[in-house]
Amino acid sequence: MTMSEMQDYSSSLEDVNSRKFETFSYLPAMDADRIRKQVEYIISKGWNPAVEHTEPENAFDHYWYMWKLPMFGETDIDTVLKEAEACHKAHPNNHVRLIGFDNYAQSKGAEMVIYRGKPV
Repeated sequence: MTMSEMQDYSSSLEDVNSRKFETFSYLPAMDADRIRKQVEYIISKGWNPAVEHTEPENAFDHYWYMWKLPMFGETDIDTVLKEAEACHKAHPNNHVRLIGFDNYAQSKGAEMVIYRGKPV
């Protein structure tokens, strides 16, 4: 495939709906099964899951709000999924992202937006 055949993904700061966050943003929205597989991966690596959220218009220039504390040592996939869903239900217009904190590297091992909010 040549460069001229590659698809352009338009994204602009003025259009909140067009903004891309990370690799997964260029794929179709994750369904429940794909989100579950990401949680399984985070837990299988021994990372600590966490959930954050923010308003779409603040996603690039503000810190995201923590949804409770990170789930240190959590190994139950359903518990993590319930917290992500609870955050989404409590803040339906906000973006919600799933994070996996790596204790050894002391950094994020995974981070992805799992629910995209709707701008007000």
